[in-house]
Amino acid sequence: MFSFFKKKPPAETPVAPAPTPPVAPPAAPVAEPAPARSVFSPSSWFGGKPAAEEPAPAPVEAPAVVVPAPSPAPVASPALIPAPVPAPAPVAAPAPVPVPPPAPASVPKPVAIEAAAAPERKGWFDKLKTGLRKTGTGIQAVFVNAQIDDALYEELESALLMADTGVKATEYLLDDLKVRVKRQMATDASQVKVLLAEAIADLLRPLEKPLVIGQYTPTVIMVAGVNGAGKTTSIGKLTKHLATEGASVLLAAADTFRAAAREQLLVWADRNTVEIVSNEGGDPSAVSFDAVNAGKARGKDVVLVDTAGRLPTQLHLMDELKKIKRVVTKADATAPHEVLLVIDGNTGQNALAQVKTFDETLGLTGLIVTKLDGTAKGGVLCAIARERPIPVYFIGVGEKLEDLETFNAREFAQALLG
Repeated sequence: MFSFFKKKPPAETPVAPAPTPPVAPPAAPVAEPAPARSVFSPSSWFGGKPAAEEPAPAPVEAPAVVVPAPSPAPVASPALIPAPVPAPAPVAAPAPVPVPPPAPASVPKPVAIEAAAAPERKGWFDKLKTGLRKTGTGIQAVFVNAQIDDALYEELESALLMADTGVKATEYLLDDLKVRVKRQMATDASQVKVLLAEAIADLLRPLEKPLVIGQYTPTVIMVAGVNGAGKTTSIGKLTKHLATEGASVLLAAADTFRAAAREQLLVWADRNTVEIVSNEGGDPSAVSFDAVNAGKARGKDVVLVDTAGRLPTQLHLMDELKKIKRVVTKADATAPHEVLLVIDGNTGQNALAQVKTFDETLGLTGLIVTKLDGTAKGGVLCAIARERPIPVYFIGVGEKLEDLETFNAREFAQALLG
């Protein structure tokens, strides 16, 4: 055992390097250093003496193994660095053609239901003139061989009242007419007639407003009116107008109380090739709620709700209309967007009473005046303009689809006075 450690001198025996402080691993391949000599002889592991002849080497700086400094990042010599080339002058790129973003499918462009083209409007004016003949005849007769005096104004007052213009509107028109006659220095009754037409047109102009579709999707239109006013028929004609403008329509048969009302609306839906939501004998509010949700789900542009006919004196039934409006609002917080009242032009001053009552109950946004081709009651539009100026979207002079047209104040005044 002892002789084993004496075979070779300590200096010539390969020894394992003594543990050195941990050093960071070399960052790059390095040259192999000379092997460091151990401070202890091999026998020191077993309690031997340290080698006496060799002084302890100086502490090895980290890294103990010679680690050459990392090669510096290659720097291109001047020969390898291309001479700077001046940047070319910026060339203005062609301006991109602005492309407006497509409107979301759920928000179509608003469309105003306005007057028809001139040729079609001419045919409509002839119908309107024929329809208002009974109303206008009594007024026109006043100017035949008449002199401009107090008697003319008295006769004109009676004629306007007979046409259901109403007391307030009649007084307003006569006062306005006298001012115009004096300003224009009219000397002939025919001139007074023309000035009266202008005064009526100016009075009715606040009622002239187009129905706008597309600001909301769907646009929910709630239609009310007394029985017999032509409410359901007007809805069918209005559907035709909307379809002509390219709007998709969904009908709601919420008039569940009147016999055959649902069947009547089904006929109009079939004529106009539109969808309908109905529930025979169901609750009108529930049908309206389902129709609004269906219109939203199917991406319809318009939902037309046909409500049950109500007399303004039937307060409990008028409350039912309030309920329908509340339920529609639950289906769409912004709805109904339009609340229309259909009035019969033949009812005269009673039509004005209906407008006031329904407006107080529902908050009307527009009117549809029907049956102006009947008796001499067309002057009620002047009374409405003076006392409750709610826009008149459409007027009707017959039963055909084309007999409902947008309201134009000047046309109406000219047709009234021939």
